[in-house]
Amino acid sequence: MIERFCPDRFITSARIRMAAMLMLAATIIGLLAILLSAHGTVDALGRPVGTDFSNVYSAGWMADHGRAPDAWNWPAEHAMQKAIHKDPNTPLYGWHYPPPFLIIATLLAQFPYLTALFIWQGLSLSLALLVFHRILPGREAMLAAVGAPVVMVCLGHGQNAFMTASLMAGGMLLLDRRPWVAGILLGCLVYKPQFAVLIPIVIAMKGNWRAFLAAGLTVVALCLLTWAIWGWGVWAAFIDSLPLTRHLVIELGSTGWAKIQSPFSAIRHWGGSIALAYMVQAVITAAAIAAAALAAWRGSMEVRGSATLTAALLCTPYVLDYDYVLLGGAIAFHVADMRRRGSLRWEPTILAFAWFAPLFGRSVADLTTIPLNLIAVMAMLALAVRRVVVLDDMPDWLQRLIPLRRPIAG
Repeated sequence: MIERFCPDRFITSARIRMAAMLMLAATIIGLLAILLSAHGTVDALGRPVGTDFSNVYSAGWMADHGRAPDAWNWPAEHAMQKAIHKDPNTPLYGWHYPPPFLIIATLLAQFPYLTALFIWQGLSLSLALLVFHRILPGREAMLAAVGAPVVMVCLGHGQNAFMTASLMAGGMLLLDRRPWVAGILLGCLVYKPQFAVLIPIVIAMKGNWRAFLAAGLTVVALCLLTWAIWGWGVWAAFIDSLPLTRHLVIELGSTGWAKIQSPFSAIRHWGGSIALAYMVQAVITAAAIAAAALAAWRGSMEVRGSATLTAALLCTPYVLDYDYVLLGGAIAFHVADMRRRGSLRWEPTILAFAWFAPLFGRSVADLTTIPLNLIAVMAMLALAVRRVVVLDDMPDWLQRLIPLRRPIAG
């Protein structure tokens, strides 16, 4: 009965183009408004232009001036951010990253603040678009990628999700054909390790030990490089900062429950205890890793990529709305598989919902406590699992365990 009301027929190429063009125009207008109303490096609301980029630039500046461990000292970093923006009321944007990210931060700190911001966002966005184009060629697909709402969210925050998505999507794309390159790309995710916890399992399920070795060697090399440049002090400072970061940012939600888009955050937003939130997060993390492992074991390259990027968003209690650039990569992989093997019912509808969700996700969660973005991610992962079961050669026992067969729509 529910199939009769499936709205897939409303998801047309013309409507996709229109939505993407409107979102791209809104993104350009919004960014221009921020820049034109700014005073120096501070916007009209008293925040640094690029908000979160403030911690990248200040950490890079301190590392370049012999003060690398101070990047994890919040009072010291806050004082540096006030000095950079020449505003005593500058909010604190804490630096929580592992030391390998200091390499990029230090390079960016060689330029004036706004120039560094433009270089960072321009290069990382271009890299993400290049990878997405390799996954899903075509002008319409590129328009949908650059006009995605999450692009506006990420650019507004000056964040690193474009690079994260490029590394993970590129690694998944090259895993079969160029395992050494894929492993290097995936190993570079050491700068944001919460999204890489499932990567060893995905690689192992494919039995691609060259990629596994390349990823491991890349992680070791980046860690040793930071140790060689700045000494053990940066690692000690990072490790010492973890308990405070976990308690204030993750467990108490100082960033804001509506902005954090994880199962853990949803439970805390609904008033659940920290223990309950960790338990729910652990269960969903395990289920997400199992789904990605299934896709890697039996699924096509495209479904494996979609499942891995989607599952990565569910495997950490600390994932924010701008990180949903990863979901954009998952959508690209999923549509690529639809082009090659056909569409299943409800897929166009759910893909459109996932594409739009970051535009409203934070506001909806703030007003209603409904985690819209989290729902979109779970729906996308379910689509990937269904695609494996329906279209790939699954063992009989697994087909009985996951009875998700649906007829293929034309």
